[in-house]
Amino acid sequence: MKYYFIVPIAGLGKRMGLNIPKQYYRIKEKPIFISTLEVIEKNKLVDGIYISVNKKDIKLVENYLREFKITKVKKIVEGGSERQYSIKNALDHIEEEAIIAVQDGVRPNIRQEYIESTYEILMAEENLDGLVVGIPLKDTVKVIDKYGFIVSTPERKTLFSAHTPQVFRSTILKEAYEKAEKDSFLGTDDSSLVERIGGRVKVYEGHADNVKITTKEDLRYFE
Repeated sequence: MKYYFIVPIAGLGKRMGLNIPKQYYRIKEKPIFISTLEVIEKNKLVDGIYISVNKKDIKLVENYLREFKITKVKKIVEGGSERQYSIKNALDHIEEEAIIAVQDGVRPNIRQEYIESTYEILMAEENLDGLVVGIPLKDTVKVIDKYGFIVSTPERKTLFSAHTPQVFRSTILKEAYEKAEKDSFLGTDDSSLVERIGGRVKVYEGHADNVKITTKEDLRYFE
């Protein structure tokens, strides 16, 4: 079965306080999103990559792909105002049945292990709809009410921090996105959309260095 990656990079990254969107910030002479794409590009299981980009940046991204010889990109699509809309736009261009992974463009410490193991597990377990790379939480988590009072303390052993890639069968991922669009539901990640239509999703335990670059402090993991 074909294996495609969707990489959304349409965000503005305002929290970084940079004069350019964070995905284009250079670390070790490469834009962050290029470092992410290079890992995906090298994997022989991956058949193609779809990128969601801010409309005004499409030419810029095309130039970067040529400069760094990224050849597996099948389509650059216009991104939406939210990450979810950007991914839906890319999904609409994948017509065949496939395994689809969604990977944050600014999470460059993706490992080949994540790409390969999630695909292999999905292919082996017919009753499984998806896998999410994540790590166990170390801190105790408190649930609070609207006034800030603690309501409960969930068991820490049941809590994971969700990362990417998040990998799914295309049929259920498309169904989940279409249902979310119909319901005007905005989720915090791809798995949340699949979960709400009854999808069976497991966690694949990753590593703590699989950081999404959100603030300047996060850059210390890479520079």
